Amino acid sequence: MKKILITEKPSVAMEFAKALKINANRKNGYLESEDWIITWCVGHLVTMSYPEKYDEKLKQWRLDTLPFMPKDWKYEIIPAVENQFKVIQSLLQREDISEIYNAGDSGREGEYIQRLVLMMASPNPNAKIKRVWIDSQTEEEILRGIKEAKDASEYDSLSDSAYLRAKEDYLIGINFSRLLSITQGRRVAKQINEERTSIAIGRVMTCVLGMCVEREREIKNFIKTKYYKIIGTFGEEDNNIEAEWKVNEKSKLYESNKLYNDTGFKKEEDVNQFIDSLKGQKGVVSEIKRSKQKENAPLLFNLAEIQNECSKKFKIKPDETLEVIQELYEKKLVTYPRTDARVLSTAVAKEISKNLNGIAKGFKDEEVQGYIFKMIEEKYSTNLVKTKYVNDSKITDHYAIIPTGQGFENHDKLSNLQKDIYKIIVKRFLSIFYPAAEFNKVSLTINVNDEIFTASEKVCIKKGYLEVLKPKKEENEKEENSLLKELKKGQDINIQEIKTKEAETTPPTRYNTGSMILAMENAGKLIEDEELREQIKGAGIGTSATRAEIIKKLEKINYIAINNKTQIITPTIKGEAIYDVVKASMPDMLNPKLTASWEKGLEMVAKKEIMPDEFMGKLERYVKSKFDKLVINM
Repeated sequence: MKKILITEKPSVAMEFAKALKINANRKNGYLESEDWIITWCVGHLVTMSYPEKYDEKLKQWRLDTLPFMPKDWKYEIIPAVENQFKVIQSLLQREDISEIYNAGDSGREGEYIQRLVLMMASPNPNAKIKRVWIDSQTEEEILRGIKEAKDASEYDSLSDSAYLRAKEDYLIGINFSRLLSITQGRRVAKQINEERTSIAIGRVMTCVLGMCVEREREIKNFIKTKYYKIIGTFGEEDNNIEAEWKVNEKSKLYESNKLYNDTGFKKEEDVNQFIDSLKGQKGVVSEIKRSKQKENAPLLFNLAEIQNECSKKFKIKPDETLEVIQELYEKKLVTYPRTDARVLSTAVAKEISKNLNGIAKGFKDEEVQGYIFKMIEEKYSTNLVKTKYVNDSKITDHYAIIPTGQGFENHDKLSNLQKDIYKIIVKRFLSIFYPAAEFNKVSLTINVNDEIFTASEKVCIKKGYLEVLKPKKEENEKEENSLLKELKKGQDINIQEIKTKEAETTPPTRYNTGSMILAMENAGKLIEDEELREQIKGAGIGTSATRAEIIKKLEKINYIAINNKTQIITPTIKGEAIYDVVKASMPDMLNPKLTASWEKGLEMVAKKEIMPDEFMGKLERYVKSKFDKLVINM
């Protein structure tokens, strides 16, 4: 009897064959040895059937055939890959097969691809089906995954979630794309000077388009407002500090309508008059606070974070970043890329010295070797278990993206971009073993006749992890202001100058491809602060595996444009026209919270917190009620 193993693609199959020491010749779509058969998918082999496969009459888009909600779902083999499906099917049906190993991509979409194949292929009913779940493609991890493969039924809830995701996207996409195209298509076509157009609606895609259009309109409608701030220079001519005025309860202008905000005036003449009133006054240091601050290295990369980093650093699109990291994964250099986690599991943390030793021995990069040498010389701890970088509760399918410490035989063959991205992952990984960066922080308050001026300074006194991640040079090497070292509470201080500084309000910034990925991960909120982002992270829009593809699709159908040099996203005229149609007819489709709540529901199915039938019932009721309301209002 033989075992059969199905991977996601041919290159992965070869890695499994190497790990299992199978030297069999490659046949038409599979490898076979005495004990094993290894075959592969080529992405999706099976797809959901369009409505016309249920009934030929449904090929024509008509209102009286909507909403379309099948009870018995139909699937079909994708014609372009039918030959490979037939190969897999014939192998699965062989009577000498005792075990079937699903070694597809270790995620929801990977599970879906393989489950569809198994559903359509009708494998040998006597064969046991097992699931291989791995975090990297190193030989050690592949063998562990096969040895510890669980019964496929243990992943049934993940499979349920995957099927429901596809059905949800199908029902929303088919029904609302057809409805809006029928009722609004001509108007949109006229608006964008096209003969005809269809309107593409997607559960996630439409929401992302909405975020993009709304940001663009905020920018276009923004009116810059000038206001005037006050800056005081205190101390001596050759030893001074600048401090900014801010209104306080004792100020003569407290709650005055002359103020634009707490730090600025509406009119230049008012600010100049106020400055004149301060001439001849003395300054007193009313408060001075000195503190030391520690700052630890940021958490490790998940897919969204590395996509954002590469968008900023290399000006590449998120799907390009994923493609590179997928290649690094398949070449055994990094762990599984499609992860939402930014931490490690306890089990991995206990074995982390293997990764470090592998990098030390195999990665011939002078800069990285210097960091490792310092770690050894300074005896930095590699015990991560009780640090913020290890948290089993924050891991669902996979831990953060880290270097495996293996695969260096493939490194020289990488492109420059692949090498650069690999090095970024290595440096983020090494930084977590370095001590915290340390800063001296001083906050100063100066009182000038009950008017308050404030200044603060933060100076790095110990680089710690910054040696590896290197932020802006000036932030790292700024020297402490000598006057701040000397000042004491209650001390008089000379006023050298008080002057006006013109300021103006600024519009929000456009999304770039990286910041859009982060906003999607955080259900429509673009949170700049990395630590805060991690704290409030909940269900996002889409998943780590699909977000880049959504942006790519919006660009492909000409709803958004992406500047290749800057990665800035702007909506097209067509995108704005589609947005207006959706906003007028079904605005909740633009609500990131609603879209995220559907994703949360799918996650709950995967975790067995709700039953698939309950989710499907809610989905069908939503589509039906939304459709009925739209038709009545048209």
